[in-house]
Amino acid sequence: MPRILVVEDSVSMRSFVRSALEADSRSSAGFSVVEASSGFEALRLLPRGPYDLVITDINMPDINGLELVQFIRKSDRHRSTALIIISTQSSEKDRLRGLSLGADEYMAKPLSADELIKTVDRLLSGRPMASG
Repeated sequence: MPRILVVEDSVSMRSFVRSALEADSRSSAGFSVVEASSGFEALRLLPRGPYDLVITDINMPDINGLELVQFIRKSDRHRSTALIIISTQSSEKDRLRGLSLGADEYMAKPLSADELIKTVDRLLSGRPMASG
C-alpha cells in the first residue's frame, strides 16, 4: 500500500487531500496517509517512512514547502520520493521554481479531488513502492 505524507498547515486542506486519497476507488491498494501540519513536523516524520509520495504546501510556518523539497532531494534516503507541491502561488515563475528545486508536479489551489488523484496515480504508477 503506497504511503503518502501530506504536509499542509491548513486543517481543511489536509482533510480535503486525505479524503480525496482515501476515497479513490481507482486505486486497488488504497493509500496510507500520514499528516504533518508544518515542514518541521514533516522532518520529524520522514525518518519514520519510507514514503512513496510527499504532497506539500509552500506557505507554512517554520520550514516552508520549498525548503522541504530541497531537503528531500538532498537526502540519500528520500531523494527518489515522488513530490507534489500544492500552492496558492500559481504564477509560472512559482511553478518553475518549485519544479527546478525537485518537485515532480506543481498544482495550483484550488484543485479538484479528481485532478489530485490523477496526478498521484500518474506519479506512483510504475514506481517501485518504498514501503513494499
